[in-house]
Amino acid sequence: MLILSAATPVVYGLNSRSRFSTLFYSFNTSFHSLSLSSSLLSLSIQSGARPSPCLVFSALTSSSRLRSKVRAMEELIDNKNTGERACNAGASSTKSSAVLSPDFSATEAGFLHVQSEEDMLLRIKKEKEANRLPENVAAVMEELYHNYRDAVFQSGNSRAHEIVLTNMASAFDLILLDLEKPFTFPPFHKAIREPFDYYAFGQNYIRPLIDFRESYVGNISLFSDVEEKIKQGHNIVFMSNHQTEADPAVIALLLEISNPFLSENLTYLAGDRVVTDPVCKPFSMGRNLICVYSKKHMHDVPELAEMKRRANTSSLKEMALRLRSGSQIIWIAPSGGRDRPDPRTGEWSPAPFDVTSVDNMRRLVEHSGVPGHIYPMAVLCYDIMPPPRVVEKEIGERREISFHGVGISLGQEMNFNDITSGIEDSEDAKSAFSKALYDSVTEQYRVLQSAIHGKKGTSASSSNITLSQPGN
Repeated sequence: MLILSAATPVVYGLNSRSRFSTLFYSFNTSFHSLSLSSSLLSLSIQSGARPSPCLVFSALTSSSRLRSKVRAMEELIDNKNTGERACNAGASSTKSSAVLSPDFSATEAGFLHVQSEEDMLLRIKKEKEANRLPENVAAVMEELYHNYRDAVFQSGNSRAHEIVLTNMASAFDLILLDLEKPFTFPPFHKAIREPFDYYAFGQNYIRPLIDFRESYVGNISLFSDVEEKIKQGHNIVFMSNHQTEADPAVIALLLEISNPFLSENLTYLAGDRVVTDPVCKPFSMGRNLICVYSKKHMHDVPELAEMKRRANTSSLKEMALRLRSGSQIIWIAPSGGRDRPDPRTGEWSPAPFDVTSVDNMRRLVEHSGVPGHIYPMAVLCYDIMPPPRVVEKEIGERREISFHGVGISLGQEMNFNDITSGIEDSEDAKSAFSKALYDSVTEQYRVLQSAIHGKKGTSASSSNITLSQPGN
């Protein structure tokens, strides 16, 4: 059974082109919503073996200018030891590969041959005029280009211009490709790594937006403990707050040096919006996903509500089957969507967890027949891509983008029986467990907030949360 869009559809009606070969991501929770962190990305092309988490920005073309762009990006990434983290370097010296169709030609190149900002914007206009790009999507793409450009330039990176052109050209071509040949996500979607590496594409799109010099990981040793449990066949669930479409990339980027296995193997519970929005889909295709319909949008189209419920049941059955096989690591946001700032104070904090969502996930883990572990996780990254101030029904939200420090943290494992010992009422016990998880996430979030926004760095560490910088 395939998950179909339940939101207001984008009218495609596009003529097919053969630029590429057919290639074949607020997260919402499994029971509610989770906007997958998606965002756009950068193409990397090097011949060779299976790609690593880091990749070189490049494009497959005979153009000498684009070949020089590849060399520039290689130099940028190989410079990770100079102290210019993130957009000033922000990648390891390992390289990735991606493969395009052998019949790729200059006349079919789409955005990959753009030489300047003017070329980029003109290409959007031409695609719209040729009816290959819906007008509303064209408007979103143009705004996205300007916002991404401004954010990358905030970093002060001397290669910012080339990074922007390369990443946005890659992203726009993948958006066009999916508009022409729409990809439909099954209940469980495995990240597409070949012939084109969508995972690496997403990583490199978000990488220049992160100020790694002002980014932190809480309790890095716990992530290593989790890896060991996964290798022993155990299941792991991260109960987390959720801030942006870029959450998956942020988590993976902060762990890609210390815990690359986690970076590449996390499975995210994703709402329907991130697998139907044409701007989100290329990013979503690079993540392992369990696709569900968000409770917040369940009745946007009343006549489709029953179909959505049946689809969610199918997805939850798929998740139960995977948990029975063991060695699963699942990220879920039990709040049912992305955090929003307090409308009175403007302050950001984790949205409250839904007790039913927490308990449903707990029972799935406990009934899998495989040892399972639940950890509270905090994510702070709203600065780089904040969601709309209010929940929107329509697909195609505005995307503000910025260059900023980010953070993640993992709390100690929480056991339901230990926390609810002495509580006789089952509903009270469920609430107590959900509250314990949420309180830990909030505590971790405040430490990250102090480190990043309070400029205290690792000195913001507490007795429960030890901060370090990614890769250290």
